[in-house]
Amino acid sequence: MSEVQVIALGGVGEIGKNCSLVREGDDIVVIDCGLSFPTEEMLGIDIVVPDFTYLVQNKEKVRGVFLTHAHEDHVGGLPYLLREIDVPIYCTEFTQALIRQRLEEKLPHKQLDFRIFKPGDIIEAGKLSVEPVRVTHSIPENCSMAIRTTHGIVLFTGDFKFDFTPVDGKLANITRFGELGREGVLILLSDSTNVERPGWGPSERAVSEGLRKVFGEAEGRVLLTTFASNIHRMQQVYEIAAEMGRKVAVVGRRMEQNLDTCERLGYVRIPKGTRIRLDEARQYPDNKLAILTTGSQGEPMSALVQMSKGEYGRLQIKAGDTLIYSARPIPGNEAAIWRTINRLFDQGCRVVYESPTPIHVSGHAYQEELKMMINLTRPYYLAPVHGEPRHQHLYQEIARNMGYPDHRVFTMKDGIPLMMDDTSAHQGEAVPAGRVLVDSSGTPGVTDDVLRDRNNIAKDGIVVVTVPIDMTKGVLASDPAFQARGFHGPEGILDAAYDVVYDGLTSLSRDELRDTNRVKHDVSDTVRKLVQKRTNLRPLVLPIIVEV
Repeated sequence: MSEVQVIALGGVGEIGKNCSLVREGDDIVVIDCGLSFPTEEMLGIDIVVPDFTYLVQNKEKVRGVFLTHAHEDHVGGLPYLLREIDVPIYCTEFTQALIRQRLEEKLPHKQLDFRIFKPGDIIEAGKLSVEPVRVTHSIPENCSMAIRTTHGIVLFTGDFKFDFTPVDGKLANITRFGELGREGVLILLSDSTNVERPGWGPSERAVSEGLRKVFGEAEGRVLLTTFASNIHRMQQVYEIAAEMGRKVAVVGRRMEQNLDTCERLGYVRIPKGTRIRLDEARQYPDNKLAILTTGSQGEPMSALVQMSKGEYGRLQIKAGDTLIYSARPIPGNEAAIWRTINRLFDQGCRVVYESPTPIHVSGHAYQEELKMMINLTRPYYLAPVHGEPRHQHLYQEIARNMGYPDHRVFTMKDGIPLMMDDTSAHQGEAVPAGRVLVDSSGTPGVTDDVLRDRNNIAKDGIVVVTVPIDMTKGVLASDPAFQARGFHGPEGILDAAYDVVYDGLTSLSRDELRDTNRVKHDVSDTVRKLVQKRTNLRPLVLPIIVEV
């Protein structure tokens, strides 16, 4: 009898880049296909996606990509996977509506194979079958995924919380989780992002009171920034604005697109006469206006960041404005967010980013909710995912306190399969996995060498050495020329480098000088070693051979 394999290509030991697969025999189902954002060391990088080599190598076995919800850390890698393989995309109608346009923009000539499901449907995928189970999060139509295998159910919670008063009234299907537990859950792969937080997470509806308080105190315009996909938050802004006689305009293309889509599909109910276009805002006094804007993560080109710099032509910040920061920083974005907030304060804008009455709640389960999911589903094995190593460690402690022995709790790592059969589980041999960096060119695969060069240039500058060579005679046509940009060494250091390079070149034979690769290597190595020895700087050294 074949083993069941669970392989994470991303999203374990990290936040973001969620992409896992379940394999039994010749059948593979993929759960989510997300991206993550670059760290500050990844200069010029826009996004990070999983390495899809394993899926490309086994593309004939992939039965579908199943999406738990429409957040970028779960769907943003799809364009890069779909460039490599043709595969059906299974998701809810809402998720399809939010992501279709983005996929069509990036894959204009690709025939997309969307297959819409509802929570509770059973989707056959070769020997495997997949059942989406409704669970609450910070976006509509969020599902856990129960994959039935020969050895039991592999259950991915996806991002979840247990919200008993959700804004859209659609509760998590707690009964179904209990039924799956009785049927037999082989392994629970659980969200662990908020495992550090004790108790129960507050309901999304709790935000209304915090927003109402800020709206009531604001003398001028109220601006609110949140994720463009946080439909429930935007619904509450419209309701409170209508209560208080304010009109609401939206700034940011993605947020406008999402609201248009959600209003058309009935996921947002905007009170009549509340929504206006931004160009209509000047017709109303400041105390009758609210603005929804993108930029909650300090994205450089977002509307809010441009406003904070005074560079957004359609709207300027002014004294008396109030901005509600209704989001949680994604790890790595904190510095950019604080810079934006500080610039807004400098312009006379009051920024509310913390409040005794919540203006933001998390979409991820706190400790008691995580325990409740374990109790409902009663899995044989447990593995925390969607969390950094500290989250995985704390989750495992909770599991042990609930009676789980060490051999039934696993730490997943990218590319390391977890192999399970009827009697045992163990970690197998690594498959290709890792990160793929994408810069503004949109072409994936920026290498570590390129990153290292960018970091060297950013820190220590660049030194260009031009060497003219008479290839016919095999001699220097003229003296080497040095140019530096962003390099700040002690006076005379480049003169010293010139002397060493010149002596080295004139000592080469005619045939050696004609070997341009040899000359480039010698020049680069000589300059780099000399500068590093005398200054401790490591500029990028770029030799250019001019053949004359």
